[in-house]
Amino acid sequence: MSNPPPAASTVRARLPRGFADRGPSEILATNRMIEAIRASYELYGFEAVETPFVEYTEALGKFLPDLDRPNEGVFSLQDDDDQWVSLRYDLTAPLARYVAENFDKLAKPYRSYRVGWVFRNEKPGPGRFRQFMQFDADTVGSASVAADAEICMMAADTLERLGVKRGDYVIKVNNRKVLDGVLEAAGLEGEGRGAQKLIVLRAIDKLDRLGTDGVRMLLGTGRKDESGDFTKGADLSSAAIERIIAFTAARAGDNAATLRNLRAAVGDSARGAEGVSELETMADLFAASGHEGRVIIDPAVVRGLEYYTGPVYEAELTFEVKDEHGRPVRFGSVGGGGRYDGLVARFRAEPVPATGFSIGVSRLFSALRAMNSPLTRADNARGPVVVLSMDKDQMGATLAMVGKLRAAGIKSEMYLGASGMNAQLKYADRRRSICAVIQGSNEREKGEVAIRDLVLGAELAASTKDRADYLELRQRAQFTVTEDRLVDAVREVLARHGG
Repeated sequence: MSNPPPAASTVRARLPRGFADRGPSEILATNRMIEAIRASYELYGFEAVETPFVEYTEALGKFLPDLDRPNEGVFSLQDDDDQWVSLRYDLTAPLARYVAENFDKLAKPYRSYRVGWVFRNEKPGPGRFRQFMQFDADTVGSASVAADAEICMMAADTLERLGVKRGDYVIKVNNRKVLDGVLEAAGLEGEGRGAQKLIVLRAIDKLDRLGTDGVRMLLGTGRKDESGDFTKGADLSSAAIERIIAFTAARAGDNAATLRNLRAAVGDSARGAEGVSELETMADLFAASGHEGRVIIDPAVVRGLEYYTGPVYEAELTFEVKDEHGRPVRFGSVGGGGRYDGLVARFRAEPVPATGFSIGVSRLFSALRAMNSPLTRADNARGPVVVLSMDKDQMGATLAMVGKLRAAGIKSEMYLGASGMNAQLKYADRRRSICAVIQGSNEREKGEVAIRDLVLGAELAASTKDRADYLELRQRAQFTVTEDRLVDAVREVLARHGG
């Protein structure tokens, strides 16, 4: 046996900042959640497509920060052809490249879904990682707002398939054109107003946290927070401020009333009126499909409005859970999307309408785990049947038993360590195994195997039952069968515990 290297030459084991390891229980639970989302998307006629982790940096479009520093915001490197390539920042830009590259071969409208890791070269923080998983669905090639409405309906149905009860979530919908109309009516159109418009958007986005008065301050001269820090405002006129406040207060008890308020808020703006008309069409479709109340028109949705060109939507969880200190916590947004008619057109000399929705898999997983969803329970992550290795000279016979179990479709393994029987059983417990198979020399001479029910064995160890019940439990916890009944006996034990 070789000696370990001297301490000075060892490498410190440490995880890079902003990244996370995942164990088998979390992986299994995440896969169950992903399969439920996949089934929902496929029910709506979307089909799978997979793009690589790496794209040419120029293909990332709006995410490309600087040609001279292409690794700012994205992880980039130069390949052997001196081309800059980057790890994908999201799943939408790669889809746009894929559709453009295969445009003539795809049936259009093209409906696809993708799931995978995305990477962001940004400062990590609590709940903010540099690598995380997204699950997207997009319709490319349809300019109809029915495509937007359908994706909102699918988002609602997907959350319910995942076990989120009706009333514990809402899909909120707004329209970029409506906000443009409000800004136009407030006098914010024209050259040189970009910074001012950005302050307005950020102020609206803080409505839930700051309330109307706080937003009004940010639309005016500015706001000082509790710590004394001052945030400069948009310096709008009183009339412009009230126009925008009226817009933020437009949400009413139902979609019809909200839409009436929005039509008043956009005033004479033709673009704003067009956006309201699109929302009216979507609201009619929600009502016709039974999604009214589950999908609502909400002017407070301002996500990604520099990117989207029409309807925008957000999936929000509304239920509360307690954190480790007993304080109420709401998860809020777990996904969103909208219409992005300009992205595919970057690769082609023609407009290509598109709309899509993205679920933040990790955030949604955390929310489902907090609500104790069966999809995320760790106790479902059972390990394989462990066949103990009792005699080294009988390893072939032990492997033959493992082979029979695997041929029957039963996850199983032979213990490969050098420990005795008790340590091997402890290993099986740590593997979360339901049962173990034991064949020592006594069992082998009789042509038998012993089956140990590890779940009942744990109950037996903690049992306070009377003697008769104790003996019955012990008999069920370990029993012997002939070798030809190995598979049937193991299946019986697994079936006891849903394995």
